Amino acid sequence: QVQLVESGGGLVQPGGSLRLSCAASGIIFSISDMGWYRQAPGKQRELVASIISGSITKYADSVKGRFTISKDNAKNTVYMQMNSLKPEDTAVYYCWFGLRDESHRNRDYWGQGTQVTVSS
Repeated sequence: QVQLVESGGGLVQPGGSLRLSCAASGIIFSISDMGWYRQAPGKQRELVASIISGSITKYADSVKGRFTISKDNAKNTVYMQMNSLKPEDTAVYYCWFGLRDESHRNRDYWGQGTQVTVSS
């Protein structure tokens, strides 16, 4: 069974920065995609940033130029550096991996979620 463990959320003032991390562990044969979603109260979950097919990065328009997604293949870890944070970035952030597990099938796995609150 694959597990994802997130860290790095918290309370930050507008204009501040946070770095989220998400490490995947367990029996993993390959990882194709990874990324971060977020869900604010009363809103649908939205894709914030992703790395597709190992190298193609995509960002939501609302975070372009402020957030940067990166990965460490050796550690099966995805990161997201969030700068110039705004109150509207407040949400629970979930990491996501698309990977091939011990079933030899491609499956989506999700982190437990970490709260990011941007407030003065």
